[in-house]
Amino acid sequence: MVADFVAKFAKLVASHPEDIKVVVDEGDEMTEVTLYANQEDIGKLIGKGGKMIGAIKTVISGCKAKDGMSYRINVEAI
Repeated sequence: MVADFVAKFAKLVASHPEDIKVVVDEGDEMTEVTLYANQEDIGKLIGKGGKMIGAIKTVISGCKAKDGMSYRINVEAI
């Protein structure tokens, strides 16, 4: 659910949506979501002062309240 949201959101924002890839590494207490994108899209996904990625983290924090799992999001260049 979280990975699908992150992928769809990133594809809407990115100039190269075909390069977007989301990898999920689930642990016992924390799930790490890594978003891979084209180098040109990294700035758009993070946003000025980290506001865009912060907004994504805020939305995902609602999932933590629902299922009790913590999430970490990383943005990496391809």
